Amino acid sequence: KLSKVEEKRAELEKEAERQQKEIAEMTSRIKELSLAAEEGEKLAAANSEMKAELKNTRVENAELVENYNSERVLRKKYYNVIEDMKGKIRVYCRARPLSGSEKDRGNHSVILSPDEYTIQVQTKRGVREFAYDQVFTPDTRGDQEAVFEDVKMLIQSAVDGYNVCIFAYGQTGSGKTFTMIGDSSGNMPGIAPRAYGNIFSLLEENVKKFSYTVSVYMVELYNDQLLDLFDKAHTTKLEIKKDKKGMVIIQNAIIKDVRNAAELQTVFDAGSKNRHVASTKMNSESSRSHLVVGIVIETTNLTTGAVMKGKLSLVDLAGSERAAKTGATAEQLKEAQSINKSLSALGDVIAALSSEANFVPYRNNKLTMLMQDSLGGNAKTLMFVNISPADYNTDETIVSLVYASRVKLITNDASKNADNKEIARLKGIIAKLKKGESLGEEDDS
Repeated sequence: KLSKVEEKRAELEKEAERQQKEIAEMTSRIKELSLAAEEGEKLAAANSEMKAELKNTRVENAELVENYNSERVLRKKYYNVIEDMKGKIRVYCRARPLSGSEKDRGNHSVILSPDEYTIQVQTKRGVREFAYDQVFTPDTRGDQEAVFEDVKMLIQSAVDGYNVCIFAYGQTGSGKTFTMIGDSSGNMPGIAPRAYGNIFSLLEENVKKFSYTVSVYMVELYNDQLLDLFDKAHTTKLEIKKDKKGMVIIQNAIIKDVRNAAELQTVFDAGSKNRHVASTKMNSESSRSHLVVGIVIETTNLTTGAVMKGKLSLVDLAGSERAAKTGATAEQLKEAQSINKSLSALGDVIAALSSEANFVPYRNNKLTMLMQDSLGGNAKTLMFVNISPADYNTDETIVSLVYASRVKLITNDASKNADNKEIARLKGIIAKLKKGESLGEEDDS
């Protein structure tokens, strides 16, 4: 019995030792887990701190990016203001939406405007970026009213006696005529019809201080011929001249006096019916000529008798063309050759002016003679470069933007066209004598 008891005791002792070992191991494990838990709590706390710091960093980075972008936009804005003060030509870029035919072809947009002064184009060689005085896209301030808001200041300048020119350039079908004239229905008027109303609004505001007269001529350059759109039969040969102050005038052109915006719009509509247009694959109503509308605004100060004479030239250039894309007929090919020739001459003038060459070849083409006072002359000038957003037209878009960047380098010398009362009286007498009219008592005083 004793041996059995001893055996049992030995077994119990072994079991106790085993359990003690297990307890020791468990105690050690619990300590390890406690330490791990403490480490975990510390890591969790650190993680929370890091998350909070990361969130703060992201907020700070967002603020920095926003501040950087704001500074960048302001820098461009003030740069443009300084360039404008120097007399630099303003250049606005406007991109139209994708057309229905482009969507049907599966084309996509390759343009992006990160801010109101920058346009980016995705090309096969990467992104190309261009900066202008304003950029208008369908997604950013692209409607007609917003565009005109940035033009109104120049209409005021014309009323104040300055020579002002606004012209649109770009490939055929890029939206030039829509920008300058508007849609065919008249529901979305462009710069010209809006300017007509604005001119007379500004004049009527000061009717107690100034008397005024407004007159208009309208010509087109078609197949190297300068044609008067107020003379459907084109019976008179027109000559391009410059007055003593450097302002371009069209000798022998019919000039119509208008008393209000409605009359101005009426004579413009009548002249527009005589303009050459045709349908091509790129544009259902493609302009086949360069259009120039000249509005002369003469005001007389009722107190001092001082006379100011401003001119607003609205120019809708025909688009540069590639015959393979337009599907032009034989006659349209002849028109396209004339258009491209004149635009090439315009490019030569722009290149000469932007490089400050000693000789500027204005006389190489009638178009450059017409625009002589607007490019490097005495005008306040605004150029719209109209572009297509489609990948199908990327090459043409880049060419137009490079062209516009050169224009932005040109400096004009704008000044008011003002005469005092005596000079204005003498000019009136000379004009009457040239016409063979007799002089009145007021001319002798």
